[in-house]
Amino acid sequence: MVLNKSYGINNRIEMMGGWRSNGVKDIYQILKAPVITEKSTMQRAESNKVAFWVDLQANKNEVAGAVEKVFNVKVLDVNTMRVPGKVKRTGKNISKKPTRKKAYITLKEGDKIPLFEGT
Repeated sequence: MVLNKSYGINNRIEMMGGWRSNGVKDIYQILKAPVITEKSTMQRAESNKVAFWVDLQANKNEVAGAVEKVFNVKVLDVNTMRVPGKVKRTGKNISKKPTRKKAYITLKEGDKIPLFEGT
């Protein structure tokens, strides 16, 4: 058996896991968890915005598409921010929490996500 030993750019990319695929990522990997804080609860009541922890590599289009498909709502706007991980110390041990990404999603007037409404 002869192995193909050409290590061109395409073969190296395939060995590393392929090209980053936009839209092919599973929508349930994009949305991690809802953010339920005082600030997000106030924004949900005042301006119809909800907040989610999302995948670090997800862009705004992927987040909007995932929310629309999972919850069957119309997304008007997506604002994202990276939340740097905090340094924690327990005695002489120092550890760092991972960096996360938060997305604030503005929904169309009248649309609601049952996850936040408690129904």
